[in-house]
Amino acid sequence: MNGADTAFVLISAALVMLMTPGLALFYGGMVRVKSALNMLMMSFISLGIVSVLWVLYGYSLAFGTDTGGLIGSLEHIGLSGIGVETLTDGEEGIPVLAFVLFQLMFAVLTPALMSGALADRVKFSAWALFITLWATVVYFPVAHWVWAEGGWLFELEVIDFAGGTAVHINAGVGALAAVLVVGRRIGFKREPMRPHSLPLVVLGAALLWFGWFGFNAGSALGANGTAATMALNTQVATAAAILGWLLYERIRHGALTTLGAASGAVAGLVAITPAGAHVNAVGAIVIGLAAGLVCSWAVSLKYRLGYDDSLDVVGVHLVGGVIGTLLVGVLATDGVGGLAQLGKQAAGAFSVMAFSFAVSWILAKLVDAAVGFRASEDDETAGLDQAYHAETAYDLSAVGGSPASRGTAGTAGGHDDSATASPSAKETDKKVDA
Repeated sequence: MNGADTAFVLISAALVMLMTPGLALFYGGMVRVKSALNMLMMSFISLGIVSVLWVLYGYSLAFGTDTGGLIGSLEHIGLSGIGVETLTDGEEGIPVLAFVLFQLMFAVLTPALMSGALADRVKFSAWALFITLWATVVYFPVAHWVWAEGGWLFELEVIDFAGGTAVHINAGVGALAAVLVVGRRIGFKREPMRPHSLPLVVLGAALLWFGWFGFNAGSALGANGTAATMALNTQVATAAAILGWLLYERIRHGALTTLGAASGAVAGLVAITPAGAHVNAVGAIVIGLAAGLVCSWAVSLKYRLGYDDSLDVVGVHLVGGVIGTLLVGVLATDGVGGLAQLGKQAAGAFSVMAFSFAVSWILAKLVDAAVGFRASEDDETAGLDQAYHAETAYDLSAVGGSPASRGTAGTAGGHDDSATASPSAKETDKKVDA
């Protein structure tokens, strides 16, 4: 056993675990105050559900002996056959249990990413059922395709160092499919839906950025030069994406917003994830800048096309994941780039998109038919915190007024494209600001 590499992977796993609570804060600050706790819980419940599924059968399906290039066997169900002395391949390695833990954190985060697209309007029990099915039928197989020996995208030599396809494209397109089944929020494009707490958004983005060093550098599975390259590229790509997003905002809207800076950081983190081990620092800056500019534009598509992606999961994770996955074929500096590699990257990205969209749509339909996916109109209007959790995010009784009445007066939710907002929505904005 290599003690240094083992310690590095265990620390990286802890950093990746922190990303899910960080995501909860990032999303939680972006929604209306009346549903802030529900948004936190939509991420937090993934820690509970997916952790258990991963031990029972998830790890085996993702990393067990290959079956037809599509799925792993059930040889490690309940982690059977894996002991404390079992090491990864090579003369020196890390305990397989450390790798199991590290990959567990990826499995937890991925369905949690989708929650932002469905904010403010789904039953909590239906969400829990959906991510249970989605992790089993979508995430575990796709993780096998991409990262397991014998997986068909692994054998095709598609480059996805830390999750551009398996995590971000997968979650982004799955979220889009679920949104099309569930439908729009009440008041979409008619009422202002801006973040209720930008400090929470920035705190969440900072925790995501911090944890992402474990997510990306930790995927080297050792304290080595690849990990150092990935860590550096993670930093500079994220920085460039902030600048790219703010540049687009300044040109398009004439403002440099806090929400834009936080969202740009996440877009850069997403885009560098599949590519960072194969490009130099200048290439990482190019990828980050491209992600900031393109993702900033992409979030406005929901207003033009009419799908209600509440917190811009499609615009940031799907689009950012595609950018990073494709650009590694163009910008790689370690001999793996070129037209042939670009074709492989495109095959990986679009095959995951097609599979995840189709299966996610079917699963959302099944959940809707079985238990009803959408919250009732009364619950959505009054707020999901009281309806499903019997709590409120803030006790405002000391300053007068009930939490419920103040909650429904607040505004929140994703990027509000003022160019496409209706006059009545703009007027409401002015009243709320006043």
